[in-house]
Amino acid sequence: MGGTRSCGGSSGSAGEPVGSSVGSSGYSSVGPSDGRPVGVGQFVGTGTGAPVGSSVAATASPGGVGAAGGGQSPGSTPGLYGGTRSVASCDVGQQIRLLAADPAREEAFAQAAGVPREGVPDFLRGLTPVVLRADTRVGNHGFRAGSATTFQSVLQAGTAVMADGHGLPRVRCACGNPLSRPAGAGDAEGGRGEKWAGYDPARTVVVAPAPKTVAELVVVDADHNSWMARAVGDEGARDRTPEVPPPYAPGTDITGPLPDVPPAKSHEPKPPKPPKPPKKPIPSRSTPGPGDCPPPAAPTPPGEAVAATEEPTGAPVPVPTNCPTPTGLPSDGPTEEYPELPTDEPTGSPADPDEPPQDLVPPMTDEPQTSIRLPWRDDMEGSVDG
Repeated sequence: MGGTRSCGGSSGSAGEPVGSSVGSSGYSSVGPSDGRPVGVGQFVGTGTGAPVGSSVAATASPGGVGAAGGGQSPGSTPGLYGGTRSVASCDVGQQIRLLAADPAREEAFAQAAGVPREGVPDFLRGLTPVVLRADTRVGNHGFRAGSATTFQSVLQAGTAVMADGHGLPRVRCACGNPLSRPAGAGDAEGGRGEKWAGYDPARTVVVAPAPKTVAELVVVDADHNSWMARAVGDEGARDRTPEVPPPYAPGTDITGPLPDVPPAKSHEPKPPKPPKPPKKPIPSRSTPGPGDCPPPAAPTPPGEAVAATEEPTGAPVPVPTNCPTPTGLPSDGPTEEYPELPTDEPTGSPADPDEPPQDLVPPMTDEPQTSIRLPWRDDMEGSVDG
């Protein structure tokens, strides 16, 4: 397999490998500490892409998932990237240290990545080390002679990159160059640089951002040809088997038509559920509160028991003392005394005629008298004796 590990966009004649030392054309070398390869080849495009030194627009050619000839594949497409379980293809810490040691290079990197200079470390820590599984068109940003360079290029399948939360490749690990989406329609056929064996412009892809920020990327475990889920921003420590595998095999050609894939796990919060309608109040017997006067009770018919005035718990219902006394209502007790009826049996000795009738004698009470007892006249006694 031919090709070059060039990171720069320096001038060169057509068909000539574009190569130079990493220190002069790239930002840093951020390969893994275990010595695994981080990149294989790069083909510098010309066509209608942005010229060297120009800014790169975030516009790619139209197309669908797996469409040939530079078609777009969403960054969340399972199998778009590969990797090795629990092994990172890039050394993020090394990239941070090298940029911090060179302020000019770090400032150029920040401008190309679209982040403030002080935000570069957090930006890099939020990326996910993966490996391209298809030849991929990108916008590439180099650094030469103290200034940034911008050029269009095609990175060979097997190149180690770092992807963001939308699945876009943002950094090339071989030299630490910032990456962006390619500008314009581009032309993967033309360009300069050594083409590797098997390179086919019709089978290159352009990575489009996933519709939503994803929580993980489903990639191919290259050592076991199996599916693997890698959390965004993780370097492999939390690699696991995905809960729901994709509807195609890990070895499926990612540049061809693919079946529909369920949406990837998203980092975005779920919309809140609409509030449930309030339940209709259930009527219940209420206990009068302080200061509430109970309504007047209906009269109880004679011979029926009086309704209970206590709650089921046995606690009496408090009645305020300032409530008006009901009027015109029958009382529970008898309203008058009925006179005793005479009987045929004698009740005792006959009354003494010299004594006045008992009903004319007022009761002995301490209350002031309201009537005066009249004395008996002597002529009345004589009349009685006669």
